[in-house]
Amino acid sequence: MKKNVIWASVLLLAVGCTSFQTATYEEEMAMPLKENGVDTLFYKISLEYVTGGLPKDACKQINDMLLTTAFGLEDAPGTVEESAIRYRENLIDEYLTENNSSELPAGLLTWGDDIKGNFSADWNKNKCYVITYSSFRGGAHGMYTITYLVFNPKTGALITEQDLFQEGYQEPVSELMRQCLREALADDQDALESIWWDNVVPNGNFSPDEKGIGWIFQPYDIAPYAFGALSADVPWEMLKPYLK
Repeated sequence: MKKNVIWASVLLLAVGCTSFQTATYEEEMAMPLKENGVDTLFYKISLEYVTGGLPKDACKQINDMLLTTAFGLEDAPGTVEESAIRYRENLIDEYLTENNSSELPAGLLTWGDDIKGNFSADWNKNKCYVITYSSFRGGAHGMYTITYLVFNPKTGALITEQDLFQEGYQEPVSELMRQCLREALADDQDALESIWWDNVVPNGNFSPDEKGIGWIFQPYDIAPYAFGALSADVPWEMLKPYLK
């Protein structure tokens, strides 16, 4: 299968401090569907991962989880570069397979794929990570998602809602999320009328900080695409009765 890559680059950038070290794997590629054609697969990745400063097992567990999430892998991801290569090759094969036989006119078969991941903040000595993914497969618009991960740096374990909240938290916390989201959108009547309020519930995709917890919802999760990704941000003081 022909893979005529017209531009590609791989770059490793070391960043971090003496106690917590990371590096960023970066790669960018543009591959035309056919020689001298205008339809092109654009692929870009920038993914930060742990290189040191934590227990070895914790580093591996954190990296495995962020790679599995970023690339949608179902099995052990291997190294960052190995995982990126697997994803890129599968993407190329999918692009060529789906579009080489298409009868659509030139200019309608361009795809885009962009993955970004980085450690966004520290919270309560834990490491917060965010992955943004955007894709375009033709049509009126592309699609994007925002995914948060929170890690215990000592063990590398992923911190879940069940680690933070008492049993039975879902219903009362859902009400708090709806209340806070309504207040945040008080000046946007269109949004208030368009949100599917029954879907505003704890979804495991959350980002904690010193103010509280924000639950992120992807486009179409709780509202039409036009409203984008929405966040229900609840202060710690309101959540306190339901925390462990």
